[in-house]
Amino acid sequence: MKKKISVLMAGLFAFFLFAFTPTTSNQTPWPVPDAYKNKVNPLKGDAGSVATGKTLYNQHCKSCHGTKGKGDGTKAAQLDTDCGDFTKASFKAQTDGALFYKTFEGRKDMPSYKKKIPDANDIWAVVNYMRTL
Repeated sequence: MKKKISVLMAGLFAFFLFAFTPTTSNQTPWPVPDAYKNKVNPLKGDAGSVATGKTLYNQHCKSCHGTKGKGDGTKAAQLDTDCGDFTKASFKAQTDGALFYKTFEGRKDMPSYKKKIPDANDIWAVVNYMRTL
């Protein structure tokens, strides 16, 4: 009987531990097709490209992702998903093609920018700017 109670108590403890422990991120993996993952950015990360990217970022991205790309924009708290932190190593480890894909296609709270920023080179410029954050 004592063994059953111990097992039950351990199970309840584990349930409450996981059920009521806040998570650090509600971000789920975002798979990127290899065709995009392996795309090479056709734009150099020069001053002109970065300046174009910054202008577009400030217009379309800053409200959620924040001025410094930390995911703390004015609209971030209203979203169901984490905006991510562009300064983290895990973000920086993504390929330019993966960042292009995510910006182009969108997912959940992250809108697609294929119509909002129809020139692919402008999206590549945003990727170049994100690399500076």
